[in-house]
Amino acid sequence: MPPTVFALAPHLTTHVTPLFSPVGAFVFPTGVLPSAGVAYLHYISVMLCFGALVLERRLIRPSPSKEVATTLVITDIVYGIAALTLLLSGILRVLHYGQGAEFYTENPVFWWKVGLYLAVGGLSLYPTITYILWALPLRKGELPEVSEALASRLRWILNIELVGFALIPLLATLMARGVGLAA
Repeated sequence: MPPTVFALAPHLTTHVTPLFSPVGAFVFPTGVLPSAGVAYLHYISVMLCFGALVLERRLIRPSPSKEVATTLVITDIVYGIAALTLLLSGILRVLHYGQGAEFYTENPVFWWKVGLYLAVGGLSLYPTITYILWALPLRKGELPEVSEALASRLRWILNIELVGFALIPLLATLMARGVGLAA
């Protein structure tokens, strides 16, 4: 039976949750909406993280204007919130809404994915601390001092983060197809 059915078969409604009204509404098996909601939050977080990193990479330059520096600070805040949401929704998926914790924890590809996430997160500390230090002069109406060397270093770090972050969904798709599991 498909996971989404019309509420035209009254005998099915004891095992499903109606979305809107009982007449002509879509109904879902119990537990589908929370699981789908957590998965959706997980996917949106991946997109926000990647988008924020792309924007940071595009904006980073020596002697940025006040607008650019402020945008970089705000973008990094969005990145941090999205990365935390990604982590928490990932934990929820492993523990409650996914294939079962054993499916993930017994797969070495899962641990490569987690390691890559942690490596990208560790790399992001340098830009984040830099942007926090920029916020101090920006609050006083001053511009942060950004040399060509600092801008170049931040570009390299962001490039590495982007490559790492782009590989995480690849590892996830391989893992979801059973790659890494014992035969």
